[in-house]
Amino acid sequence: MITRADALDVFDKEIFGGPGVITFTKIVDSPALAGNGRLFNIGVLKPGNAIGYHVHKGDLEIYYILEGEGKYNDNGTEVLVKAGDVTICNDGEGHGLLNTGSTDLKMVALILFTDRK
Repeated sequence: MITRADALDVFDKEIFGGPGVITFTKIVDSPALAGNGRLFNIGVLKPGNAIGYHVHKGDLEIYYILEGEGKYNDNGTEVLVKAGDVTICNDGEGHGLLNTGSTDLKMVALILFTDRK
């Protein structure tokens, strides 16, 4: 299966009360993840925009920072992240991400289920 770039779904979304929106490009629909996950997207946060802090239950989320820099909230501890960094928020843990830079923060986000039955 191949999905062409011009057929990918692009949309803005406010996430968990963070300021502004994130622009998502849906790389793969959740059905194509074969029951293993629910999200595989590229996300772009403009300067000052954020994904608000939230806790994962029954899944884990991985961010791979492609461009830019920001402040990652890792279970209440704020850590600076930049292009090339990978964050992992395991089941039962919480995280958030604020673009603190002067350019867009671009990342890959992947959510995989941990409690498959």
